[in-house]
Amino acid sequence: MRRVCPFDPPPRYAELREQAPVTRVSIPGGRIAWLVTGHANVRAVLTDPHVSSDRTHPGFPLVMPGFERNLKGSILTMDPPEHNRYRRMLAPEFTVRRVQGMRSRVQEIVDSQIEQLLAGPRPADLVQALSLPVPSLVICELLGVPYSERAFFHARTAQIFHKSTTAERRAAAMREIREFLHRLVSDKVDDPGEDLLSRLVVKYQEAGLFDHEAMSAMALTLLVAGHETTANMISLGVVALLENPDQLAELCEEPSLMAGAVEELLRYFTIVDQATSRVATQDIEVDGVLIRAGEGIIAAASSANRDPRVFEDPDRLDIHRSARGHLAFGYGVHQCLGQNLARMELDIVYTTLFRRVPGLRLAVPFDELPFKHDANVHGLHSLPVTW
Repeated sequence: MRRVCPFDPPPRYAELREQAPVTRVSIPGGRIAWLVTGHANVRAVLTDPHVSSDRTHPGFPLVMPGFERNLKGSILTMDPPEHNRYRRMLAPEFTVRRVQGMRSRVQEIVDSQIEQLLAGPRPADLVQALSLPVPSLVICELLGVPYSERAFFHARTAQIFHKSTTAERRAAAMREIREFLHRLVSDKVDDPGEDLLSRLVVKYQEAGLFDHEAMSAMALTLLVAGHETTANMISLGVVALLENPDQLAELCEEPSLMAGAVEELLRYFTIVDQATSRVATQDIEVDGVLIRAGEGIIAAASSANRDPRVFEDPDRLDIHRSARGHLAFGYGVHQCLGQNLARMELDIVYTTLFRRVPGLRLAVPFDELPFKHDANVHGLHSLPVTW
C-alpha cells in the first residue's frame, strides 16, 4: 500500500479502519498476514502475551527478510522473560534524567552543524548538513563508535531500508555492519571506556549475561535505530512546519510549545510500521476476528495514529493537540527505549534551527522534494533549503 500524499499514510488504511479493521493482506514473497489498523486493536496486539517478536519464527511477517532474519540476538527479537532481563539492564541508560544530562552536548552538536550550514553555500541540502549528522554524532558518541566510520554504516543502512534491495544484498549489508560491531565490542571487552557500549559490556559481564553475539546485535539496534529514524523525522518535521507557517510562527514566538509539537509530528508521520509486526503463538481474537497460532500480524502504528476515535481530525497537523497517546514508538514491552533521546534531539534541532535561521525556506517546489517512497522508513533523500 503506497502513500499518495507524502504527509499521509496510504489512504487504504482509513478505509480498512472502518470496513475491515482486522483483515488479511499479502506481503513480499506471496505470503499472507493479518493487517490491524485501529488504535485500540493495535494496542491490544502489542500487549497480548500470546504474540511474539521473534523474527526467526516461520510465521513472522517479514517485510525485509535479509534484515529481519539477521537480527538474531537483538532485543527486538526477544520475548519475555529473556527480553525482560536484557531490557532491565539497558533501560537505565535512557531514562529522562540520564538523557537530559546529555542535553548540553546535543545542543553543542546542533549549534556546530547550524554554524557550518550558515557558513556554507546556498541552497544547501539539510539532510546532509543537519538531519543526518546530528543523530549520527549523538549515537556515535553515546556508543563509542568512531564518527569517522559514519560513511560505512550510513551506506549500509540505506541499502538495508531501500525497498529494491534484494534479500541477499540486505543480508550482506547486515553482516558487514555486524562484523564491524563485533570487532568494536571486542575492543570494549579488552579496554572498556566511558561510553554506553563499554558500560553495557561491564554490566552484562557482572550480571553473568554477557554474550558477544547479543552485545553486537544490541549495538547494531542502537546504532541503526539511533540515527536512521531521528534523521528522517528531522527532515520531515522541518518540511511540515515550513508548509504550516502559522503554526511555525507560533512555535517561534512560544518555544514552550515545542515539546507538544514534537509529539504531534511523531504522531503525524509515524515513519516506521514494520517494527510493530508480530506473530501469534496461540490462537487469539482481535476485534472479533480469530487469528490462528503461527499467523503473522502487522499492527500498523501509522494507521492507528490517524484513528479519528482517538485523535480528532487526525489528518490535520495541530501543534496544540495532546498527542501523547500516539504509537510512533510502539507500545507494550517493546516500546522504543530511545524515545526520550529522540524527543530531546528533535526539540533541540527544531527550536535552534528556526531561531537561528528565521528565513529558512524550501529551495525547490514542494512537489519536487524527493520523499522516500522507495524505503521502508519514511523520510527524504535530500532537502534543498535556502534562507
